[in-house]
Amino acid sequence: MRTAKADLPAMRFGDYEGRTIDEGPLRIAFESMPAGFPPDPSVFEGLPDDRCQCPHHGYLVRGSARVTYLDGREEVINAGDAYVLEPGHFVQTIEDCEFVEFSPVAEHDVTRAQIMRNVEQIERAAGAGS
Repeated sequence: MRTAKADLPAMRFGDYEGRTIDEGPLRIAFESMPAGFPPDPSVFEGLPDDRCQCPHHGYLVRGSARVTYLDGREEVINAGDAYVLEPGHFVQTIEDCEFVEFSPVAEHDVTRAQIMRNVEQIERAAGAGS
C-alpha cells in the first residue's frame, strides 16, 4: 500500500485542507491548518464532554499545536514530533500546521459527522446575521 498526498482529493473549510484515504480499519489523513484552528471550539459540541473521542496517532510535519484534556493535562506538539492523542482531547494550532495522522475509521466517522453538523449550524447562524 502506498498513498501520496497529491493523489488524494482535497476537502477545504476556510484555510483548513484535509486529504484522507481509508485503508482497512485506519483512516490516513494529511491535514493543513492555520494558526488558531479551530477558531470556534463549539464544533465539538454534542460529542462526549464536547471533545474529540477518536484516538489519533500522528506526526507533525510543520508548526505547533496545544493539546488539552479535561483532567488538566496539557502538552505542546512541535514539528518533528510523533504523537498519540487519547479520546477526550482538544487540539488548537499555535502556528500554521501540517499533520499526517492515522485514526480508526469508525470512531473518526462519528466525530466528523458531529463536527459537520456543528459547522453547518455555525454557517447558518452567521448567514442569518448578515
